[in-house]
Amino acid sequence: MKTIYIVGLGPGTLDTIPVHNLTIIENKKPLFLRTKRHPAVEGLERKGIKYSSFDEYYETYSTFDQVYQEITDKLFQSLAFYEEVVYAVPGHPYVAETTVQLIKKRAEKEKIKLVVAPAMSCLDAIYGALGLDPTKGIQVRDALSLEIKALSPGTGLVVTQLYNRQVASDVKLTLMEVYPEEHQVTLVRGAGIPGQERLETIPLYELDHILWIDHLTSLYVAPFSKEQDLENYDLERLLFIMQDLLGEHGCPWDKEQTHDTLKKYLIEECYEVIEAIEEQDMYKLCDELGDLLLQIVFHAELASREGYFNIYDVIKAIVEKMIRRHPHVFGHAQVENSAEVLANWDEIKKGEKREKGQALRLEVPRGLPALQRAQKIQSKAAKIGFDWLDLDGPWQKVEEELKEFKMAVGTKNLGQMKEELGDILFSIVNVARFLDLEAEEALSETNNKFLRRFSLMEDEAQHQGCDLSALSLEEMDILWEKAKEKTKKNK
Repeated sequence: MKTIYIVGLGPGTLDTIPVHNLTIIENKKPLFLRTKRHPAVEGLERKGIKYSSFDEYYETYSTFDQVYQEITDKLFQSLAFYEEVVYAVPGHPYVAETTVQLIKKRAEKEKIKLVVAPAMSCLDAIYGALGLDPTKGIQVRDALSLEIKALSPGTGLVVTQLYNRQVASDVKLTLMEVYPEEHQVTLVRGAGIPGQERLETIPLYELDHILWIDHLTSLYVAPFSKEQDLENYDLERLLFIMQDLLGEHGCPWDKEQTHDTLKKYLIEECYEVIEAIEEQDMYKLCDELGDLLLQIVFHAELASREGYFNIYDVIKAIVEKMIRRHPHVFGHAQVENSAEVLANWDEIKKGEKREKGQALRLEVPRGLPALQRAQKIQSKAAKIGFDWLDLDGPWQKVEEELKEFKMAVGTKNLGQMKEELGDILFSIVNVARFLDLEAEEALSETNNKFLRRFSLMEDEAQHQGCDLSALSLEEMDILWEKAKEKTKKNK
């Protein structure tokens, strides 16, 4: 029966190859090595063992996936000429060996016998070099397929197959989206090889600066403790907390949330920020801005887990936008006043839409409060010339809409009354816009004023020993006037 022997060479010299594996290598032919760049190969050569290696494939093909596929194809092609072949790989065949998985899958499909001879893995050597106990928790990731969403910063991490400085640079950029750039990491080269083992601990940001990184190099990233640097409450710390909440042992409620279920909380937090601003309460504003930031981080982390973007993409996008839309600060444009700044902003925004092939439509977010949205719609229409010539226009429109509303009320047609009421409000917003007043803020302040006065009415009624709801309308009016006078004096 056609047979492929997959033999582990262990992490070190010839002495670390198990006797059983060495027997297969010596007695089975032909022998293929994934790479001859391994400490044990020199010992095989001294014993006179002949082999072929696939090192040239790494030079021929542009991606590792292509290399691994070609190796697999070559081994199965060899079975046309031999009853059995031996394929030897560094370390343990099932640890960080993509070719072994490809061979296993294809052997099952083609009914080829597969014999796997294990050996000490590079991980065992790394644990020994660093004095790590893997039973206390460790993550193991391949440098060539490292993904942010698979990382848990609270657990130690071993990254294998660091190969060269280019791979190290890619790994660094990925890790810096999860760990602080100053976080300590340890490079381990030649683990388990007497006289060649080398360890160096450096800040993460220096990872790709190390000149001696090669195919025998792995990386250990120590756990990032949420308890260290307690005074350093930065964005990354908040991100780590969010990742824990959404992690395997996180909060059941948080893990149930989606972008849709979180919408109402985002809106609520925005309004609470506005309330703090209106109350001119800076302590409350600080607290509410934190709640709002949490919502942003929550949405970003959900998107990251879905593979769309992360919080750093959000930050990068807004940084680039601010620089792009402020050429008078970050470029060479000249402006005289804020009106020119806004004009430039609109032109740059239109240019961005053209570049993306988007139509220059009158677009206003649907989630805005109705009065605020009406004013924004009118402002955008005015910018392209669709506007009244002066204040007389909107004033006349208000009077016209009032008459039409009264007529609609006379018909008792609810649909018509609703439409005409909307027209009145829209017209009043136009008047506010011409007077540089924010209709949303004006109504909000009136709402708050009413609530303050009504609260004073309730206090006065209670002081008089009566229930406000039991008073007549005339009696309530008297209390209302008292409340008005009191609020005027307190201004």
